[in-house]
Amino acid sequence: MFDHKKLKDFYHAVQEKSASYIGYPCASDFDYSELYPFLQYPLNNVGDPFLPSSSDLNSHVFEREVLSFFARLFKAPPDNWWGYVTNGGSEGNLYALYLARELYPDGMVYYSEATHYSAQKNISLLNMQSIVIRADEKGEMNYEDLKETIQSHRHQPAIIFANIGTTMTEARDDISKIQAVLKCYAIKNAYIHCDAALAGTYLSLSGFSGFDFEHGCDSIAISGHKFIGSPVPCGVILVKKQYRDRIGRSIPYIGTLDTTISGSRNAIAPLFLWYAIKNYGKKGLLKRAEESLANAAFLVRELNRIGVPAWRNENAITVIFPRPSSKICSKWSLATNENTAHVICMPGIKQQTLHMFLEDIANETKAGTHR
Repeated sequence: MFDHKKLKDFYHAVQEKSASYIGYPCASDFDYSELYPFLQYPLNNVGDPFLPSSSDLNSHVFEREVLSFFARLFKAPPDNWWGYVTNGGSEGNLYALYLARELYPDGMVYYSEATHYSAQKNISLLNMQSIVIRADEKGEMNYEDLKETIQSHRHQPAIIFANIGTTMTEARDDISKIQAVLKCYAIKNAYIHCDAALAGTYLSLSGFSGFDFEHGCDSIAISGHKFIGSPVPCGVILVKKQYRDRIGRSIPYIGTLDTTISGSRNAIAPLFLWYAIKNYGKKGLLKRAEESLANAAFLVRELNRIGVPAWRNENAITVIFPRPSSKICSKWSLATNENTAHVICMPGIKQQTLHMFLEDIANETKAGTHR
């Protein structure tokens, strides 16, 4: 007997939890109901999105439009870029490191201690050499430590894993300072990947760039379900096409090149991203970014007003503050790290929700409740 009650109970639980889900980066202001009819069909984006395939029940045409939008946004070289829609930022990071390893098999990966956990996992999967660089108190890479470390390994190609928004504090590593370190030691063989999972899209839309292809990155990964918003995790990886050409293999079974990490790929996710981009346009997406930044500024101001020492990095939508009680962390799904917690002011989070959160924090502060 089919358990309709279990599904209904789960739906109500999800509905309730989503109303207070403010500690993790998932936009919630989307409506893709117009796309629901496509869920009746076994769409599969297997293979390279830019090449024809004998497995042609796919959404490659929409995927290419999505990729072209981000290629323009991140100023990719017009005749030398390639990419695909991934299952999320971690897969994008894996793909970039994979290309870097194929370019420089003896390369050394440098990444800061504030980097997303996927970096170490991907480095282990690829069996690459790596060194962790210190980060400052706000989460940005310590460039003096990078300089001293690279000096000791200047005989090896340098593969830099740069954060454009760290997991906990949304700190951004400075590509120009990284390039200055590479130049200081005349490191000619180098690869810079930018993990811009959350911040990349809204920063570029808002004019706060400095990390795109024009500024020296070789690849960039973002998450689609974060700032854009999607009911399924997804992302985008963009790389220089000359690097992708090194790893492509012809697969007769699907009649195209194998150039991605996975075989079968989600064909609905590109439709979600395409729909959002077309629905909002750059102006609409920019408005969402401005609203998120304004909400972050509001939350910092109001937390400080009630005596909570909250702060955020420049042009960031992540607000950091001392870790509250377990009850509040659970109710509001707050991400924590030792003695700190954060709220991420994603699109879809209203000031009314933030007021309710502030009321809980204020009541706890007055009561002197501790973890």
